[in-house]
Amino acid sequence: MGLMNDFGQWTSFLRDRIEQAEAAGVPDQAIQNIAHQIGDFLAQSVDPKNPEQRLLAELWKVGTDAEQQALANMIVKYVKRH
Repeated sequence: MGLMNDFGQWTSFLRDRIEQAEAAGVPDQAIQNIAHQIGDFLAQSVDPKNPEQRLLAELWKVGTDAEQQALANMIVKYVKRH
């Protein structure tokens, strides 16, 4: 999956999906919950393809559930701004 190799493409992809969800009327809390579920999936099933993803994976692994939710929320904010 080429998308996972480049951090810029990955964040652009996420931004597009978030914008689609918002346009469809998905509430922010639901988007954040989905981001948390995706974070769990990625941490358990996908080998990080670049240093940025490796850092996120390591932070995810050491975080509590609340910290993981906060990280997911910050990633959503980050990709919406960039």
